[in-house]
Amino acid sequence: MVLIVEDEEHIANLVKYNLDKAGFRSIIVKNGEDALVILNKKPVDLVILDIMLPEMDGLEVCRRIKRNERIASVPIIMLTAKGEEMDRIVGFELGAHDYVVKPFSPRELVLRVKAILDYGRPNEKISNILAADELEIDISKHKVRISGNDINLTSMEFKLLSILMKRRGRVQERDTLLRDVWDVDADVTTRTVDTHVKCLRRKLGRMGKFIETVRGIGYRFSEE
Repeated sequence: MVLIVEDEEHIANLVKYNLDKAGFRSIIVKNGEDALVILNKKPVDLVILDIMLPEMDGLEVCRRIKRNERIASVPIIMLTAKGEEMDRIVGFELGAHDYVVKPFSPRELVLRVKAILDYGRPNEKISNILAADELEIDISKHKVRISGNDINLTSMEFKLLSILMKRRGRVQERDTLLRDVWDVDADVTTRTVDTHVKCLRRKLGRMGKFIETVRGIGYRFSEE
């Protein structure tokens, strides 16, 4: 089930209509308190969370979700009119998986939901390990370690890093990453790739140096 936390009725109904049409089961709540009650009572696969909510804003809701061990693993897509880079970074640092800015394309939002939920499904055939210096990714266990210490990445950050490492040495255009990581066409996107790379580098610390920016094109994972 997808939980839609949005106080603007027409937006909430638009999101629900497109999710239901795509085959998802969804429910709408208008505030953060109700969202937390639902999350603690019912199984929720993903939360679409508006930032500008009454009384308790979406960032605080996100913070409380990620502090609760029972529901911390539920992925969150932030849905908001705020489009500044810092707003996106704060959301990602709190544990949000993705960020969609209003006005948005319903098709893009549904694709992002599918990308997160599809990637979270287990695949017994995948069991390879990717490594570079002290950085190691265990694909089968969905874990990232630096010098043996676990690094907490969102599912999209994990997928982005995995793809860059699998294609190490090769420049990946932003359009290519949008298609392969988010399953989103370039004509309906924002600066999602740049924001995720910035957050990923920060979480990787000294290992973030391997993700190189290729000016005007995209990114490359390089050990040189």
